[in-house]
Amino acid sequence: MNLDSKIPEGPLAEKWTSHKFNMKLVNPANRRKYNVIVVGSGLAGGAAAASLAEQGYNVSCFCYQDSPRRAHSIAAQGGINAAKNYQNDGDSVHRLFYDTVKGGDYRAREANVYRLAEVSADIIDQCVANGVPFAREYGGLLANRSFGGAQVSRTFYARGQTGQQLLLGAYSALSKQIGLGKVKMYNRHEMLDVVKVDGHAKGIIVRNMVTGEVSRHAGDCVVLATGGYGNVFFLSTNAQGCNVTAAHRAYKRGAGMANPCYTQIHPTCIPVHGDQQSKLTLMSESLRNDGRVWAPKDKETAKKIREGKLNPNDVPDEERDYYLERKYPSFGNLAPRDISSRAAKEACDDGRGIATTGLGVFLDFRDAIKRDGQKAIEERYGNLFEMYQCITGDNPYETPMMIFPAVHYTMGGLWVDYNLESTIPGMFVGGEANFSDHGANRLGASALMQGLADGYFVLPYTVGNYLGEQGVAAAGQVTTDHPAFAEVEADVTGRIDKLLSINGTESPRSFHKRLGHIMWEKCGMSRTDAGLKEAIQEIQALRKEFWENVKVVGEADSLNPELERAGRVADFLEFGEILCRDALMREESCGGHFRAEHQTEDGEAMRDDEKFAFAGVWEYKGEDAEPALHKEELVYENIKLATRSYK
Repeated sequence: MNLDSKIPEGPLAEKWTSHKFNMKLVNPANRRKYNVIVVGSGLAGGAAAASLAEQGYNVSCFCYQDSPRRAHSIAAQGGINAAKNYQNDGDSVHRLFYDTVKGGDYRAREANVYRLAEVSADIIDQCVANGVPFAREYGGLLANRSFGGAQVSRTFYARGQTGQQLLLGAYSALSKQIGLGKVKMYNRHEMLDVVKVDGHAKGIIVRNMVTGEVSRHAGDCVVLATGGYGNVFFLSTNAQGCNVTAAHRAYKRGAGMANPCYTQIHPTCIPVHGDQQSKLTLMSESLRNDGRVWAPKDKETAKKIREGKLNPNDVPDEERDYYLERKYPSFGNLAPRDISSRAAKEACDDGRGIATTGLGVFLDFRDAIKRDGQKAIEERYGNLFEMYQCITGDNPYETPMMIFPAVHYTMGGLWVDYNLESTIPGMFVGGEANFSDHGANRLGASALMQGLADGYFVLPYTVGNYLGEQGVAAAGQVTTDHPAFAEVEADVTGRIDKLLSINGTESPRSFHKRLGHIMWEKCGMSRTDAGLKEAIQEIQALRKEFWENVKVVGEADSLNPELERAGRVADFLEFGEILCRDALMREESCGGHFRAEHQTEDGEAMRDDEKFAFAGVWEYKGEDAEPALHKEELVYENIKLATRSYK
């Protein structure tokens, strides 16, 4: 497997500009001869499809939802980062670049991160032009707030529903191209495999989720923008439909899977409240601008709160441990997510958790309401407070929110080079589906930034460069009549038939839940050598049991949610083992990957830059064979490797 990152020569600040100049161009009159497949219609996929179509390419866009507006990007709440320095507080492209590399615990590729910071300002202008209703100050200027891991205010937001508004902006651009006939939209279609011709990605096999029809689609290249794999843990803040299938199918066809152990645990989620829960709910990181995180100093106080014998408002300040402010005074409640999550776990492990399960701490707005008034807090976070009250029955204006960490985002994903091209030529990967920009920990409000950067400002250049290199004579030459399509389609239908034929006694959801328990307990917030080895063995046994005893009701040629779930769980059962292998291999603690054997005396992550300053990329070697590890060494020329400190 060749891991050529294709980082351009020259100074860091000039790489992207010079690279754009040196790329191959496609004549506007020739662009209509090319067909581009985009899988996914969230911020990365929707923006890419709209932008490529605007340039003149013919685009086929696929999503499993009933509308692109239902893509999970809609669930993002808090904001989007951009280095515009509107607050005149010292922000710059270089500072955003530095904060992102540091926030990722020095495990990201410098050149990609700098490009992300560089185009961030353009994203805001693009979104405003799309009609995104960003919050504004009294005078009409765009407002900013702070997010974790930064000491400047660079986050643009639309109340607590920024993802929704950004997605509607991208959807409006996409809808324009659908109306013009440049984008053909396939709603309720799930990609089940990728087709390679002469080593290049030239198409996909999809299943119509309404009729059950399996069909072939050919293109001159394929863009995957299918999101992250957080649902391998079963309970996460992701929607139930979020899955790893498209990325995992690509991996099994030769795409490298990079750093899958880098999973983000978000510190502010509503705690688990029962064993029949199907997902968890995020409470935006933006709340930590005004909310103060605390747990009782005394275990007895915590016990009384858990038992309902003590109102948290009656706990005096001297008996409260505002542990983030105590441990990380420079950043306080806006410490990065990985650090904040581990600190919450530490308090609960110490017996000071306040939820009935013992797994919860408080996010308290008492002081902010006293300082600014309830009306001001309502204007900033009103929809989030309403959501919290609907779910828990508690009024967060009157009593502190209960929060606990939960799986939220995945920094790992398919390996891509500087052009966002995977190890399969002609297959590009954008947004959360790739491993590109966040290292071992993503900073808050950077997911929306990356998705739109990839979709609006990177892929339209790099996809055109690939097509230009292939030449206009190659445009549209591969059709679905090619034998490779029949071969891959047979694999897909064979797999569907096998799932339906087992007729066991246990549902796909039950297997998924059991997998999630293994993953959370042994590959969650804290990982050990022994636990990871046990997890790999348990996952292998569970996978064997799945293929012997899963019961998939219904038929293949009709609407069948159980069949969809079974296919996704089967992929999670394979992918979960890769994730654990990656975590076992990486004998250091960095960002969201915390190995209990590698920590400082005060419980902080301990990196090993000498041995592990690389991206670990896994290559599929066969059904029963262990995957092969490849390494892309990370070279830092502009930032000095240092112990990450937020104290």
